[in-house]
Amino acid sequence: MEPQWRALSTAEIARLSEQGCTCDDWSRVQVAEGFRADRVHTTHFCGDVRLGVFEKGVSFFGGVTKPAGIRHATIHNCTIGDNVYISTVRNYIANYVLEDDVVIDNIDLLVVEGESSFGNGTPVAAVNEAGGREIPIYDHLSAHTAYVLAFYRHRPKVIERLKAMIAGYTASVRSSMGRVAKGARIMNSRLLKNVRIGPGAVIEGVNRLENGSVNSCIEDPVYIGPGVYADDFIVASGSKITDGTIICHCFVGQGCVLSKQYSAENSVFFANCGGFHGEACAIFAGPYTVTHHKSTLLIAGLFSFLNAGSGTNQSNHMYKLGPVHQGVVERGSKTGSDSYMLWPAKVGPFTVVMGRHYRNSDTSDLPFSYLIEHEDESVLAPGVNLRSVGTVRDARKWPQRDRRKDPRKLDHINFKLLSPYTVQKMINGRDLLCKLKAAAGPTSDYFIYQSVKIPNHALERGIGLYQLGIDKFIGNCLIKRLENKRFADVQEMRAALRPTTTIGLGKWIDLAGMLAPEEVVLQLLDDIEAGVVQSLDALDARFGSVHEDYPEYEWTWAAKVLQQQLGRTLDEMTADDVVELTNRWEKAVVRLDDLLYEDARKEFSGIVQTGFGVDGDEVARQGDFAAVRGTFEADGFVGQIREHIKSKTTLAGELLSRIEPLQAGA
Repeated sequence: MEPQWRALSTAEIARLSEQGCTCDDWSRVQVAEGFRADRVHTTHFCGDVRLGVFEKGVSFFGGVTKPAGIRHATIHNCTIGDNVYISTVRNYIANYVLEDDVVIDNIDLLVVEGESSFGNGTPVAAVNEAGGREIPIYDHLSAHTAYVLAFYRHRPKVIERLKAMIAGYTASVRSSMGRVAKGARIMNSRLLKNVRIGPGAVIEGVNRLENGSVNSCIEDPVYIGPGVYADDFIVASGSKITDGTIICHCFVGQGCVLSKQYSAENSVFFANCGGFHGEACAIFAGPYTVTHHKSTLLIAGLFSFLNAGSGTNQSNHMYKLGPVHQGVVERGSKTGSDSYMLWPAKVGPFTVVMGRHYRNSDTSDLPFSYLIEHEDESVLAPGVNLRSVGTVRDARKWPQRDRRKDPRKLDHINFKLLSPYTVQKMINGRDLLCKLKAAAGPTSDYFIYQSVKIPNHALERGIGLYQLGIDKFIGNCLIKRLENKRFADVQEMRAALRPTTTIGLGKWIDLAGMLAPEEVVLQLLDDIEAGVVQSLDALDARFGSVHEDYPEYEWTWAAKVLQQQLGRTLDEMTADDVVELTNRWEKAVVRLDDLLYEDARKEFSGIVQTGFGVDGDEVARQGDFAAVRGTFEADGFVGQIREHIKSKTTLAGELLSRIEPLQAGA
């Protein structure tokens, strides 16, 4: 309820004056009913000021409690809510609404100068450092909206309409008054200019925040800590920026952590990104882009689900027309220590990049690969990352490491390792490798594709691994479709297999974390152009709907591939076909799990134990290793692989028990 404001009484003015307070015109100071003059000391008021009720104690770190009120400050043109604590403002607070329970302690300056949109509308030159893909950031920017803004420049009317929507939102938040929302705390900080701070946020020890929004919420507060410099920025709920981090022209999404002297400019970071020690310049960091190392530079590229190793670096210019080049590293990739890529280049999903690569390659249709430097050449081992225990571990840990607690999730994230997006690339990769093999002949030692070398043995292995992945995915979808269903005859089984939509048959794309059929995205863009989607809220709702409908779209695509493999339609499928596909799926699952099992065993081999038991013999080394790392048999992930084999075998058996009775009547 809006408080009822009244003028100060003569006695209250006298009491305030006795306590060292001054004002050029006391008639411009209003107070709420219940105001206590004894809680305001050594404060100068100017402009129009409203003061709430100060009656409670305010708790501080270490168990200290201080009375709410104002001490040692200059307050200009502010509305101050109930039980606010303000102390030791060396310059002044000007043009702010401070909501209830706000704490401002030991700061230099908190001011709004003129009108501000608090970071909204700031253009961020992501992906291409020379410009052309600017993303105007705003409070509720999602990874998917940003993706369209950055990568659909060939649809200028879409970009124009999206920019107009964002400009409208920016105008709606533009104000000459800043706001520090309920329960926020600003302590031991220096300069805060034209910033808006959300509920429950903690701003502690910062050097400068200017032209930005800290979109905290009570369920998931933002923390901005010591030594931070931030200009022209927006920070979403649940994020943490601290320890000397410097950001300029940046959007920091939900649940991100930027710390340990990280610096970033003209970059966007979406859900659960992590940046430590290193540097980002003009990057689009999709969900779970993480870099931990001081010598790592990410520049002018699209990344998501990336783990960047120490010394990872890219070059985005060739000393000709400036920094005009860009790169794409598709979801789930990793870079080894001292890896380097010369842009332009495109790296397929779930690829491990090791060494230095000077050729402008495109391996996007060869996912789950190792891209390795050998004698100054780029060598590709297709599909081998499918058998890596690290790949599966990553896929399982991402959902568990979702730090977002805000009831409103800005980004819709699909964590699936095998999906139409990745499996369509496996199919393309399998067919591509087969064509290379047929064209070059059986005597070739290696094959050249997109400036990378593929050794003959790696090509053969890649074909087999991709087929295992395809069989596993198709079986996953088939078993999910028939789960917990019993059929009187084959006709009922066929009816259950029929897709409920025709959407999803074609190409799939990854919109920075959300997987969707291209046709759905293109329809959305058409609707934006036509004015069917007229607001940012409507746009977000459409993205949410696409994400929710993923399972049905996925089955439509999987059913198409299943029919292609069988050479017959769903209406022609027999119980024998389901049995065959289930057996093929079980073999693929067990084979891939066996490969993971053997890969995990390498982590417990004798060579890995080097450096353990430093002062002892072989027995001491093994004992020390077991004490620190555990044993292969007792390792939790190894146990998960065993359990996975067991559970999937049981699942296959259960499905076969329901389908086999239909075989005789097929």
